[in-house]
Amino acid sequence: MFTGQWADLPLAELLPQLKAVGYDGVELACWGDHFDVQAALNEEGYIEGRWELLKQNEMSCYSISSHLVGQAICDNIDERHKGILPPHVWGDGDPEGVRQRAAQEMIDAGKALRKFVDAGKDYMAGQRPACNHKAVVNGFTGSSIWHALYAFPPTSQEYLQKGFDDFGTRFKPIMDAFAQEDVYFGLECHPTEIAFDIVSAQRAIEALNGHERFGFNYDPSHFGYQGVDYVKFIRTFADRINHVHMKDAWWGHGDGTVGVFGGHTEFCDARRSWDFRSVGRGDIDFEEIIVALNDIGYSGPLSVEWEDGRMERFFGAAESCDYVKGLDFPTNESAMFDAAFDSENR
Repeated sequence: MFTGQWADLPLAELLPQLKAVGYDGVELACWGDHFDVQAALNEEGYIEGRWELLKQNEMSCYSISSHLVGQAICDNIDERHKGILPPHVWGDGDPEGVRQRAAQEMIDAGKALRKFVDAGKDYMAGQRPACNHKAVVNGFTGSSIWHALYAFPPTSQEYLQKGFDDFGTRFKPIMDAFAQEDVYFGLECHPTEIAFDIVSAQRAIEALNGHERFGFNYDPSHFGYQGVDYVKFIRTFADRINHVHMKDAWWGHGDGTVGVFGGHTEFCDARRSWDFRSVGRGDIDFEEIIVALNDIGYSGPLSVEWEDGRMERFFGAAESCDYVKGLDFPTNESAMFDAAFDSENR
């Protein structure tokens, strides 16, 4: 379970409840009290305390997520960012200062993750599956050109390229720092980020000159309602799927008064054409996703990101866990199923 939507609950309270409904591990959010980047780097015993909580509840952890800080790295900063950023990152609110402090906080998240992973190596080696996956910081990037999505006033490719260049300039030092720590970044492609579909994801990779530490936290829920082929995304970026969110959405609903851009309505407004749903209750074809992930050899976590404003969340967490476990079939590691018909095998 990705703990981001549960950050109102202390981790010590949340973990036993997640364990009780079937979860094997968590992806820790870097907000609430779940994972404090600066405490991990600077407070003696903090990381050991996180692992002690995980051990008490027999939970694994492969990744942390720094979405909120990441949003501020490339964004055009406004008063909304103050509500999602730690005070030391917001500072005096000067936009460029916020962006630079957010970038440093992301670098620190990579350092904190390496320290965390190293401290838990022995414990994780005994888990099933054993910890043989990449250490990943998931997150957002923000975007200086999201406001130009509709391309009016007329927007040239040169104008848009400046946005990708800005992203490349700001994120390359972060990715270099991640390489020094042997950690990876997983961008959750999403509206308001530099990449939100297949083409913009390709362009983001190009902006970083193919930096090997940059990849994706694959989340199909943000593609389906846009009309993006979310299975093709897996096969297109097979070597860059660093982490996976299991999150559902439905689309083509509502009463026709609100379109794909949301109409400035709230989630769960019955007029909306799309919304997030508990895993298995939306329109995402997770069977196709599991097949594609198995085909590309993905062996990392399947992390439920649960959002459904119409459902009690622990009920939704339980049913989502059952649904994903029922879907996650083991891959075939023997000869093809019809090999028995070969004359050499008779």
